[in-house]
Order: sequence, then structure tokens, then C-alpha cells
Amino acid sequence: MKSFPFSLDKSKQNKFVSLATSAIAALSLAGGVNAANATPIKTPTAQELASVSIPYNQTQPVVTQSVTRQIPYQAMGIEPLIIIPVIIIGGCFFFGGLVVIGEREVGIVVKKFTLSGKGLPAGRLIALNGEAGLQADTLAPGWHWGHWPWQYAVKKESVIVVPQGQIAMIVAADGAQNPPERILGKIVECDNFQDARKFLTKGGEKGRQMGFLTAGSYRINTALFKVITAANASAHGMNAEQLNVYSVKSDKVGIVTTLDGLPISPGEIAGAVIEGHDNFQNGQKFINGGGKRGLQEQILLSGSWNLNPWFVQVEQVPMTEIPIGYVGVVISFVGKEQEDISGAAFTHGNLVHQGHKGVWVEPLYPGKHPTNSRIMKIELVPTTNIVLNWSGRTERHSYDEKLQSLTVRSRDGFAFDLEVAQIIHVGALDAPKVISRVGAMQNLVDHVLEPTIGNYFRNSAQNCTVLDFLTARSERQTEAAEYIKIALRAYDVQAIDTLIGDIQPPAALMQTQTDRKIAEEERKTYEVQQMAQTQRQQLVRETALANIQQEMVKSEQSVQIAELKSQAAIKEANGEAEATKLKAIAEAEGIRATGNAKAETYRTGVQALGLQGYTAMQLMQIVGDRNVRIIPDIIVGGNNGSNNGLADGLLSMILLNQTNSKTHPESKIPTPPPLPNAVVAKSESTNHNS
Repeated sequence: MKSFPFSLDKSKQNKFVSLATSAIAALSLAGGVNAANATPIKTPTAQELASVSIPYNQTQPVVTQSVTRQIPYQAMGIEPLIIIPVIIIGGCFFFGGLVVIGEREVGIVVKKFTLSGKGLPAGRLIALNGEAGLQADTLAPGWHWGHWPWQYAVKKESVIVVPQGQIAMIVAADGAQNPPERILGKIVECDNFQDARKFLTKGGEKGRQMGFLTAGSYRINTALFKVITAANASAHGMNAEQLNVYSVKSDKVGIVTTLDGLPISPGEIAGAVIEGHDNFQNGQKFINGGGKRGLQEQILLSGSWNLNPWFVQVEQVPMTEIPIGYVGVVISFVGKEQEDISGAAFTHGNLVHQGHKGVWVEPLYPGKHPTNSRIMKIELVPTTNIVLNWSGRTERHSYDEKLQSLTVRSRDGFAFDLEVAQIIHVGALDAPKVISRVGAMQNLVDHVLEPTIGNYFRNSAQNCTVLDFLTARSERQTEAAEYIKIALRAYDVQAIDTLIGDIQPPAALMQTQTDRKIAEEERKTYEVQQMAQTQRQQLVRETALANIQQEMVKSEQSVQIAELKSQAAIKEANGEAEATKLKAIAEAEGIRATGNAKAETYRTGVQALGLQGYTAMQLMQIVGDRNVRIIPDIIVGGNNGSNNGLADGLLSMILLNQTNSKTHPESKIPTPPPLPNAVVAKSESTNHNS
């Protein structure tokens, strides 16, 4: 326990007083122990004890009296020797200046006056050398003697507790003056502001402090230091969030702006990187290292940081993301002086190493990069093929958003629109050169590609007519691709291909071509239709043949059978004819022989009977052989003067036939054979004569 003097000037007196107070305290503790072991009875007060005091010159009677009263005191449970320490302790509490400080308290001492009359120097608030006023030294937990109530006032304050995840700010009410270029008091060795004497003696400055308290419990002299925590932040013009431990998210970076330090050098926009300040958590090392106030090159990465909000302000921004198919060309506005490493051949810009001011020669490859977007610019350059359209179409990269169809004029004076598509490629290692030359990819399109391609096609169109340009389109495209490839290589850009899109000649000129083409196409259509009809007929014929194929086979077989039959019939007929011929020849020979015999017979008969006689004999033989009736059954005549002789004859013939058929049905009167012409003639002649 720390004891303070009785405001005596000499050290011997102070030691004596300390020894005396220690002895009294030991006696009082011993008495307290004995009292605790005694029987609990009524304890006499100090006045009662004083009333039994005996003068000094009556020592012997007092002893005798004490012996005689020994039995009553023992009956009461009180030893006679305890009375004296109790009296002394009661006096010490009032006259000895005892102050008891609890375990979680701190005593703030105010000295009301001094015997020497020494006061505080001008401009000081806290006493260091026993002056009257607020004292620098505080009282720790325990018993403290010598703080007489008429000379000292002790105020008990609770210890300062800073919770986890928070900090506490300090404002000093006393100390040295801040330099004009500083706004926060410097950090001095003072046990986290718990030793006010060290703070004041080692140059601590008044006002807002660079140092702060982290999580923990502190015995602070609140007369010198005003402590601002999250609980009382609003009373001091701050937000509770400002006193939280600062956290930077995992996918972001913290851009730092310091509020204290030296001014930034002319021509610079951010303070250089200072080593050793542990990410701005130790502001004093930042100041001692020559740190500049304002925007800083150094950034805070993901994590939790104990940052003084009076010293540091942090802005969280997303990390720089380089997509797949791109590289990021870094254009740094801060850093070391430019040192061009591009070489003598590259005269269109400067390339520098990383950490220098200018275009970095090494690009950033795909991924997330913790960069300070306030002091550098990241220009994204596509490393895949880029398609640029001189038409109404716009690609997703939007570099060709302002490009329109090219209007060119032919040799025969016709103006027409031409659509072009250009495919380019920028290599990853060539990207810094391109950006150093033109500044941005959009500038490459606007200032290089558009005039180069536009002028080429305008010049090319003037060397031919519209129809020639249309018919020789592929040749024009090949020539354009070769020319543009050479032209863009000078800008470190690879021309992959040049494509001619839609060509829009004058409408009047194209109408005749359209009509001609339509007529030609119609002719081709007719030819195709005719061919289709021919093929259709052939198809129908083939279909019909296929449908009657079975019948055709049967017919062919029938034809073959008929041919065979005809051949057989011919052969048969030939045989019959040959037989008939032979038969006829035989019959003819027989007839000839018969006729010759008959003729010989006739000749002999004629010679024997004469012509008429032999003839009559032959006739009679014929009549007899053939049953020729010479006299008719019914004679028709007309001698009676009637004209119906023929009719009567016919009726007679009918009746005769019916009669014969009824009588003899199996027999019919045969029709008489026809008579020879000679007989008929002779009969007719006879009838006529008749």
C-alpha cells in the first residue's frame, strides 16, 4: 500500500510518521482479531472508555483498581489491553487521514492547500510537486494514510473498462502544446495513460491523443484524461460505431486517408508508403517515419484493425476484378519517378516497372487484385478476338457503339452504303504498349481503326463501278484484309480478318438488275418446272409399268406361248397343206383317171348310140338314180279362167304336207333335189308349150 506524507518537509519526519501509522494499523488488526474471538457482548463506546481514564500521577491506585476490576472485565469478555488500541484507532480514522480504495476503483486526489503556499505554474492543471490542486498521482486499491480531511479531498472513480471489439479515445486536459503542424498529441510511455506523472514529465501533449485504449480495464486519472467510450460517445460528438474495431471485408480493400502528419509534397496526390506503423495502428510511428496527411498509397487488406478515428479514415471499395479473357493495364499516378524501359524502338509512350509512375510494363492477369483505385487506373484490355461492326449492330463490349455503315462513292458516281466487320486481337504483353500509345481501348477504335478502315474502303470504291464492286466482292475483301493487317501491326494490334457485310447500292440501279435477275430466275424456274414435269411423266410411266408388271409378265408369257402355238399351227398347217396337196394331187389323178375313163366311156357310147341317144339314156339313168319325179303332185293351171291357180297350188302343197306329217310324223316329204338346168329348161319349155 502506498502512503502519503503529512505534508512535512523533512524525510525523517515522513519516515517516522509512516512507521507510527504502520504500528497502529498492526495493533488495530490484532485487536480486531481478538475482538472477533471474544463473546459477543455490548462494546463500550469511546466516551465510556474516556470516562475511565486515570491521571498520570495516580498510577499505583490505577493498577490496584484494575486488579480489583479484573473479574468484571473478564466476565464481559473484554481484555483491558484492547481498550487502548481501539481508542487509538478511532482517533486515527479522524485525525490520521485514512482512505480506503476498492478493488475496481481509483482515487483522484485534490489537495486543498499547502503549508508552504506553493501553487501551480501558469498554464498547468495537474500538480506534480505537491502543489495545491488536482494531483497527478492516483490512489490504487487499499488503505492510504495521511490524507487529512481538512487538507485533501479524495474522489473515488470506477476503473475504465473497454469491451472486446471496441476502443476508447483519450483527451488530455494538461500537457505540452501541440506543434502547429500537428492536431493529435503524440504517444509517450505512460502505461496506457494510467501513469499521469509519466505522461506529463515525458512530454505528453494536451488535447486529442494519437494513442487510444484497446480492450481491457484501466485506472485512469479522470482529472487529467477524459476517456470516450462507445457508452458515452454521443455526449462527446461521436458515434458509437466509430469506436468499434474497424473490419475490412474479405472481398474489399480499405483506402486510407490520414488526418495528421506532414503536408503532401507538391505534385503528389497521395502519401508514400511508410514502414513500421502496423497498418496505421501505430500512428506515432507513422508520424515519426515522415508520414503525410491525406490520401495514402498503402491500403488495408481484409481483417480487423485498431484504428484511431481521429487519425485515420477508411473507405472500403471492391477489389479490382480482371475477368477471364482480359488483362488489366495499370496506369499509376503515384510512385517513383518514371524510368522508361520500353526501348528505343517504341517511341509512342513510356513503360515503367511496378511501383513507378506511369504505365506498368507488366499487366494484371485474370483474378481479384487489391489495388488502390484512387491512385491508379486499371484499363481492361480484351485478349480474346474483338469484333467491331461498321453497321447498326453493336457487340457486348460496346467499343463499336458509335460506328456506322460506311458511305462510299464508286467510279461511275453512285454513292452506296457498305457494312464492314473487323476482327482484331491484342496480346497480353502488347496490351501495355497499346494503352501507352492510345490511352484506352475506346481511343484505339475511335482514333485508329475507324479512320484506317473507313479511308481504305472509300479509296477502294473509287477504282471500280458499283456492279464491279458487287461482283468482285471476295477479291475486295481479300485485298482489304491484307492492307489492314499491315496497317494495324504498326499499332501492336493483330488484324485477324476483315469481312464485307451488306452492300446497299442505289435503288434505281438495282431495280434493273433485280428485274433482269428475276427474269433469269423465272426462266430457270420454268426449265426446272419442265424438267420436273418430264421427270413426273417418267415417274408416272414407271409407276404404271410397276403396277402392271405382273400383267406384262403374263402377257409376255402369253405372247411367247402364242408364238409357240402359232409356230405349231404353222407347222401343223404346213403338214395339212402338204397332206391336202398330196391328197388333191391323188384325187386329181383319180378324177383325171375317172374322167378319162368316163370320157372314154362317153366317147364309146356316143360312138355306139349317137349323141342324142346316149344323152337320153344318161338322163333317164340320172332320173332313176335320184328318184326324180317327172309328173308333179299338184298341177297349177289357169284354164278355168281363174287367176288363182298358183295360190290354189300352194294351198294344196301346204295341206298335203300337214296331212303327211299327221299321218306319218316320222316321215316327211323330202324336198326334191334341184333338177338339172337342162331338165328345168325342158320342163319350163314343156309347160310353156302346154
